[in-house]
Amino acid sequence: MLSELKKLYNKSLFQPTFFGLFFNPFFIIRGGLYRGVAQSSAYMHGRLLDFGCGSKPYKSLFDVTEYIGTDIAVSGHDHRHEEIDVYYDGKTLPFTDAYFDSIFSSEVFEHIFNLPEMLGELHRVLKPGGQMLVTLPFVWDEHEIPYDYARYTSFGIRHLLEQSGFIVLESRKTTNYVATICQMWIAYVYQHIFPKRKIFRIALTPFFITPLTLCALLLSALLPKNMNFFHNNILVVQKPANLSESR
Repeated sequence: MLSELKKLYNKSLFQPTFFGLFFNPFFIIRGGLYRGVAQSSAYMHGRLLDFGCGSKPYKSLFDVTEYIGTDIAVSGHDHRHEEIDVYYDGKTLPFTDAYFDSIFSSEVFEHIFNLPEMLGELHRVLKPGGQMLVTLPFVWDEHEIPYDYARYTSFGIRHLLEQSGFIVLESRKTTNYVATICQMWIAYVYQHIFPKRKIFRIALTPFFITPLTLCALLLSALLPKNMNFFHNNILVVQKPANLSESR
């Protein structure tokens, strides 16, 4: 029973479930991410590389023949309970050219100091005509310190991807202006006002965080929509089938 509750709790941290509404203080941002990834999941096929995979929280969304997760050994969090298949050195991916049909990377690019060089590596291991699905934050606090290096506007990340030889197929933003502001306030309450012990945080969340989240969702639905202040970029890009298409 306890193990099942733990699984349900861990699942709710990334998926916008009804259970998560009562126990996930980051319900708004995580819900937007999950829905965005699900919306573009059909682009992923064949042999997939999950770049910066961590615990592979979105693996169930992809219908692929092979799922390989890679991550860097030295990062801002503990890898002990994660599902990493292959570690890489932060510079070179240990795979041959054109090895993958698809690449997925969620909330990783902000932790890469040498992003243009790493995009070149991702381009190298992706097959011509293959797609890459990426998510990365525009508004979020510093995390996994000190390995948090950048935030990207929708225009900035598009430019970097195109400069690296990719064609942008889709570019979207998650959570509107109001929802983003509310989520940042909720995160502040949870991180800086709540007690530090995890058991107390879990116990208090349904009584204090859940009402704030419900109010935030209501305000977000009622007030005028604006997407110039948002949580995450979600992009689908393609490696051209012919080199001449990349510029």
